[in-house]
Amino acid sequence: MPQTTEPPQSARLVEAVLFDFHGTLAQVEDPVTWVVAAAAACGAELGLAKATILADRLVTAGRAGGPLPHRVPPHLAEHWADRDLYERSHRAAYTGLASTVHTDVEGLADALYDRLLVPEGWLPYPDTEPTLRRLHEAGIKVAVVSNIGFDIRPHFAHWGLSGLVDAFALSYEVGRAKPDPAIFLRACGMLGVDPERTLMVGDTPADAGAVQAGCAALVLPAAEAGRNNGLGATLALAGCN
Repeated sequence: MPQTTEPPQSARLVEAVLFDFHGTLAQVEDPVTWVVAAAAACGAELGLAKATILADRLVTAGRAGGPLPHRVPPHLAEHWADRDLYERSHRAAYTGLASTVHTDVEGLADALYDRLLVPEGWLPYPDTEPTLRRLHEAGIKVAVVSNIGFDIRPHFAHWGLSGLVDAFALSYEVGRAKPDPAIFLRACGMLGVDPERTLMVGDTPADAGAVQAGCAALVLPAAEAGRNNGLGATLALAGCN
């Protein structure tokens, strides 16, 4: 069930909504599709059985947008710690983790990472567009606040959502990562709104860190790609229903 932290006393007080990206507005493609597409980019064709086994191993090793890796090798520890602050560390961490999985597809680790950088590697949730549009129509400002190591603006442009987002506060650009209050305060500054009139919507405890910046927070459970994750609950809290 969705959990709220310090909801606004009156829906009329909400002037802006901050959204997490992964697990809130969009989800990565399913692992087998990810592996098959990356292998194809390397000129290799994988059968379903082989792709499924390989996908399981790669997800266990550590996939961006997937569960945390079971183990981070010592030579990747520094990049892993800095992955949301620097583009080079984000790529190095995830290509390095993928490289720990044996495969006969040359260049697969980089091709797997490159799927993150294109909109085709992601799927917006069904409620994303209607929720953002309704907020936009109501005059409520929107920012995307994400712990991430690459630019996601092209994804929103590809999905036709750019006009529904007023600002992007991305950790690798801001130099701070959630739950640090600074990234939420930066997003509020970009929008020109008071944190006390702002709602943060995400899917992890890190997103609830917005409370320390003075925002209200709504934490929703992440869902599989293509499934409703309850994002529409945002509209009730923002007074748009």
